[in-house]
Amino acid sequence: MTFHIRRAPPRRSVLRGAVNGIAVGFTLPFLDCFLTDNGTAEAATGRPLPVRFGTWYWGLGHTPNHAVKTKNQTGEGIEFLTECEPLKKHMHRLNHYSGFNMPLDGRSNYTHFTGWVASRTGSAPGSNFEIPAPTIDLLIADQIGTRQRFLTIDASSCGIARENYSARSTNNRAAAEISPLNLYARLFGAEFVDPNMADFKPDPQVLVRKSVLTAFNDQSKALATKIGSADKARLDEYFTSIRQIEQQLDLQMQQPEPNMACSVPASPAPDGAEQNMPMGLEVETVVTNHKIMSKMLAMAVACNQTNVVNMVFSDNFSHMRRPGQTYTHHLLTHEETWDKDLGYQPVAFWFNCRTMQALATYIETFDAIKEGNGTLLDNMLIYAVTETNYARVHSIDGVPAYTIGTAGGRLKTGMHVVGNGDPITRIGLTLMQTMGLSLDKWGTKSLQTSKPISEILV
Repeated sequence: MTFHIRRAPPRRSVLRGAVNGIAVGFTLPFLDCFLTDNGTAEAATGRPLPVRFGTWYWGLGHTPNHAVKTKNQTGEGIEFLTECEPLKKHMHRLNHYSGFNMPLDGRSNYTHFTGWVASRTGSAPGSNFEIPAPTIDLLIADQIGTRQRFLTIDASSCGIARENYSARSTNNRAAAEISPLNLYARLFGAEFVDPNMADFKPDPQVLVRKSVLTAFNDQSKALATKIGSADKARLDEYFTSIRQIEQQLDLQMQQPEPNMACSVPASPAPDGAEQNMPMGLEVETVVTNHKIMSKMLAMAVACNQTNVVNMVFSDNFSHMRRPGQTYTHHLLTHEETWDKDLGYQPVAFWFNCRTMQALATYIETFDAIKEGNGTLLDNMLIYAVTETNYARVHSIDGVPAYTIGTAGGRLKTGMHVVGNGDPITRIGLTLMQTMGLSLDKWGTKSLQTSKPISEILV
């Protein structure tokens, strides 16, 4: 008697095809057939599921006494206040860090710059443009990301490519992808080059409207004969997510219906310190971009295209604005009248609340993707940090930060970690050691530390 044993496709199988002459590719996610029976390791090698790293950035910090209740010592439980209400349901998936400082050793605090540079490089900058060392994401990517298609993927929903917070040095700073459409083409296009057209560039609109999924029709049918029902359902979920992304992008490309009553007024003359800066995007555009890009980044991680992703929700000057208004979030933190009854600036506070809603969306996006016996978020470590504690006064001591995910079970979550004035680099050192870097210390001068945060280590 003979038995026909289905052979599982290799882990790095890629579906390849073409849409109108544009090569496209789709790397398979971790299916059950790739894993051991307990769903925690690759069946072929016995290696545990990989742990990936990400950063999430927002500008202008929190509103004091309205975001997270102060705690005197590290312990379980985080008391989220109104500004961080959306994070309450995710408390068991994250840690909050407060009370960590940024000693500058006599150097100036370059507003909205020093904070992110010091927390991400371990060194205080000597000017408002110096980036004195590689950022934490690149140090980790050099360790875990060299075998993927992309070392890192950097995306920004706020429309300013240069406002990315990943850099090797002052003169080697990555530009973020600011177009959801171009990010889609980058991830699903296969870098096709037509030998007869030296300047050929794939048209992302064609990829969206024709759908990359049409290129995989025959291959996906063949694949379905080699996998079980659970894996078929998993692939259906991924393909459905891709199609939803394509439909959202297609809607963004459609021209609105003509309206004869609508006319574009002349742009008001800029003034003040912001005169050379863009007016930024309306907040709803930022939120929509962020939601679409978050799905694509999660898909890229799940499908083994990269092990490190960086997402910028709002830049360090937070140029988001409300519809019909020219005042940006940043200008409001300085110009808006303080409401004595509320204890804050109402519109600036509203922007902060929308920001925390976006962070909750990011968490939910990674947590929605099943991987092994858990979700993609279980195998992630995301560092969410801003550049200031309180934007109105540009404070950089006590800058709020979060870590999200357990890094494959290596970290405890649900903790409020109190720094008691220790340098913020303790967080970065802990994350890099968790991700496998052989470091016994990190940072320079008073920011240097050799003390990881033992309370969160498993």
